[in-house]
Amino acid sequence: IARERKVARPTFILKRGEYDQKGAPVQRHVPASLGLLPTTSPKNRLGLAQWLTASNHPLFARVFVNRIWQQHFGTGIVKTVEDFGNQGDWPVDQPLLDFLAVQFVKEGWSVKKINRMIVTSTAFRQRSRITPEKLAKDPENRLFARGPRFRLDAEVIRDKTLCSAGLLLQAVGGKGFKPYQPDGLWENSSDPASGTHFYVKDKGSEIYRRSLYMFWKRTSPPPLMAVFDAPLRDTCVVRRSTTDTPLQALAALNETAFLEASRLMALRVLRSSPGDSARIWKAFEFALSRKPQPWESALIAKSLVRYRLRYEASLADAGKLLAVGDAPQSKEISATEQAAWMIVCSSLMNTDEFLTQH
Repeated sequence: IARERKVARPTFILKRGEYDQKGAPVQRHVPASLGLLPTTSPKNRLGLAQWLTASNHPLFARVFVNRIWQQHFGTGIVKTVEDFGNQGDWPVDQPLLDFLAVQFVKEGWSVKKINRMIVTSTAFRQRSRITPEKLAKDPENRLFARGPRFRLDAEVIRDKTLCSAGLLLQAVGGKGFKPYQPDGLWENSSDPASGTHFYVKDKGSEIYRRSLYMFWKRTSPPPLMAVFDAPLRDTCVVRRSTTDTPLQALAALNETAFLEASRLMALRVLRSSPGDSARIWKAFEFALSRKPQPWESALIAKSLVRYRLRYEASLADAGKLLAVGDAPQSKEISATEQAAWMIVCSSLMNTDEFLTQH
């Protein structure tokens, strides 16, 4: 709808849903059980929005903050985030939900402020470790006995990988982009006469845009997103299913975008500091946003020795590894050194700490 009609079209109750069996006329309004539209609001979409966001209408704010809570904790205060009706779950902490909703409205509906409140809370900043006693009492962490721990969404994993490599293009808006994808998927799932029968990958920096802008074909969704449980977008999904499968590990280790990101992250590390110790610190900072523990530094240093020997013995394998992806290769750093650090960076990107929130 581009604009409201000057005169509203008459609307009727349809008998048994038949379009040609008109019953009693109805007017634009909300169900009486949910209250009344503000007297100063027009009876159109603007009036509905004003009613939803009125200070004395708590439902919209509750639903919204519950979804934000789910993003940070994996599960909403009301577990059925898509259903606040009588078929949904009761909130595990009603006063907490009400408090967040009231604060959200008081702070001018600021998403940034409500996010900050949640992530700086004691509940969120707890360790994700758990004792057997707490696990027995609260296996799903509905009572927030520990910090949240769950696998990140597909889009977040891809964006985080590109960001660690310094590749993520954060330009806002624009048409959907076509990233790396195995050959033949579109051709095998569409009519040859279709305008999207052939898949043509984008070139240049376009393929490093945020996953939000990825082009989706309904009959052939991006395989990387599907592997990590992204919804197919044919219906609205506000509570995603989360699986852990061997295919996800294989994708994170071998998929073109992940390998290319590990190669570019390796270049970032090599150019950042001289010496292995300083570079190991940088690798942890880029991937995990923390300093490595002494035993982790020792393990990476030991692995580097092994990887260097491996690729010194076979420069062809190093060259094959470094050829993955469209981003240009570095000529000033040896292939052996790049390949060794590329495996280190790929390993960090495949840790539980990188792929999960905890």
